[in-house]
Amino acid sequence: MAGRINDDDVKAVRAAVPIDAVVSEYLQLRNAGGGNLKGLCPFHDEKSPSFQVSPSKGLYYCFGCQEGGDTVDFIMKIDHLSFAETIERLASQAGITLRYEEGGYTPGRQQGERTRLVEAHKAAAQFYIEQLDGPEAEIGRTFLAQRGFDQAAAQHFGVGYSPAGWDHLVRYLRGRGFTDKELILSGLVQEGRRGPIDRFRGRLMWPIRDISGEVVGFGARKLRDDDNGPKYLNTPETPLYRKSQVLYGIDLAKKDIAKSSRAVVVEGYTDVMACHLAGVTTAIATCGTSFGGDHIKILRRLLMDNSGAEVVFTFDGDAAGQKAALRAFEDDQRFAAETSIAITPDGMDPCELRLARGDEAVADLVESRTPLFAFALKSIVSRYNLDTEEGRIAAVDEAVPVVAAIKNPGLRDRYAIRLIGMVGIATQAEEQSIIRRVRGLARSRQNGGPEHSGRGDQRGGGPGGSRFGGRGDQRGGGPGGPAGPGGPGGPGAAGAPPVPRGPALNLRSPAHRVERELLKLALQHPQLVSPAFDAYGIDEFTAPPYAAVRRAIEDAGGAAAADADYLARVREAAPDDTVRAMVTELAVEPPHTRRDPDEIYAGVQLVAVRLAAVNHRVTEVRGALQRLGQHADPAHLAAVQNELWVLQQYGQSLRDRGAAAL
Repeated sequence: MAGRINDDDVKAVRAAVPIDAVVSEYLQLRNAGGGNLKGLCPFHDEKSPSFQVSPSKGLYYCFGCQEGGDTVDFIMKIDHLSFAETIERLASQAGITLRYEEGGYTPGRQQGERTRLVEAHKAAAQFYIEQLDGPEAEIGRTFLAQRGFDQAAAQHFGVGYSPAGWDHLVRYLRGRGFTDKELILSGLVQEGRRGPIDRFRGRLMWPIRDISGEVVGFGARKLRDDDNGPKYLNTPETPLYRKSQVLYGIDLAKKDIAKSSRAVVVEGYTDVMACHLAGVTTAIATCGTSFGGDHIKILRRLLMDNSGAEVVFTFDGDAAGQKAALRAFEDDQRFAAETSIAITPDGMDPCELRLARGDEAVADLVESRTPLFAFALKSIVSRYNLDTEEGRIAAVDEAVPVVAAIKNPGLRDRYAIRLIGMVGIATQAEEQSIIRRVRGLARSRQNGGPEHSGRGDQRGGGPGGSRFGGRGDQRGGGPGGPAGPGGPGGPGAAGAPPVPRGPALNLRSPAHRVERELLKLALQHPQLVSPAFDAYGIDEFTAPPYAAVRRAIEDAGGAAAADADYLARVREAAPDDTVRAMVTELAVEPPHTRRDPDEIYAGVQLVAVRLAAVNHRVTEVRGALQRLGQHADPAHLAAVQNELWVLQQYGQSLRDRGAAAL
């Protein structure tokens, strides 16, 4: 049985790896104010960023799908890792040696499965790199040289060589402590007649890395005529490798994609290499599959869906390339970025273009791109005989939905006019008819077309949305404005049965809004509300979810005892995941003030919550007096009257003196 990781080591790992550094490996983060960062949520589709990261608190929270937690929670969720695997990965990044209890530390036996597979791929990648220098790999070095790649280029991209024998890698990895079961599960090895054999033999090897830079698979290029396998052989689907969810070169390109707001999609490994060496460092490629929805999600998180972002697809100018370009066009509406196409001249791919005409030609190819809409219209219209009335009508019928799909209204009208010119419409009445058709179809789509019917941007608002309650309880919103209908969120949530989400929370209630604000201060700036906050009773928070958070703070030692581990203690003290998520949400959501919170602002919130509690109690006592009537016991009546007087005096003092009366 695997040993338990030492608690002190877990704590050290949590503290050693900043959450913003980890999250920024997967998506672009921008300043959100108040010391927070924001980006497009990686756990659900959205068009405006509602995912926030608080570096100072070590927490993230999405106000759209309500996913939240710390660095460990993020890695576990996004990479589908166990707790132990996550700690092991982060410890490796931070250079921390972990100690295992219940039997000590045995490398290779007590690590999680995914961690073992990643380590096997890392070792295999290094093995292949070393083999590229050997005599047998001369054919591979020649292949690279003939395509303009020297030794430095091969090293930069980690290109290697797999020996032609049956079990070179098997024996190497066995010597590193990996079991045959692990090797077969990794996809590096396959079952042979007499035991495990290498999957890749006598081929040039490209390591395929995920966005965090870990090797998760390989692409292998055929080199010899007697190799009866396919030209390119990729790693099969494994627990690490899903070809629809990886982009070759994304680990190298991600920073420049985020910085330049442009991604260049090419078709092969050598094309990525050629583009990067030619200065187009935003180039990426799919791995043995067409560009699809999961690839789009990766790019959208890096491009942040700003209107100035751009995705450029490069394809050969032949029929197959044009067909691939039109497939890419079908996905255009899933980007907020503009999409363009660059057709390589004379049927050359970027690698061949660089070899024939130099680095500048590759850069010029990208700069000479054509908007994908223009390319699509030209491709559609070219298929019809425009000399006939029937051909012109058919071309318009097919092209109108394409033009109507353009997001920018001004650009949409310009393309409608361009379509009219391309088809050769002669009469003004026909021109107006086409423009009306385009506008009408565009309005129809905006009012509930397929591209707006899914999850994502319709689900949650900015800060102020709540995980507690359903459709009605999120209308008022907090500081981030109105929120849409809530839901459990996360991938695969569409169509799922509703999940109970706790008691209703009416955010239109002034009392609830101020309770929320005070709890945010108690979690984010405890020094501003201490020690007064710790004297507040649980019942002073009238919204049940907020009362649960108040109790968690109390169980964690109170705001006055806040230290470096304060938020972690509060989250651990939460009775369930629902309350824990609310703690995370409140710890990340910025206070509703234009400037940094100070003692004056904190005092206002403290007074408002206390005054609301006093007023509520005054109402209760007045009701009790009415029920007592004239025949009540004098002593009891006097006590109730005295309580009412004290409450009224205290309330007046709070109104007159503010926080000084607490």
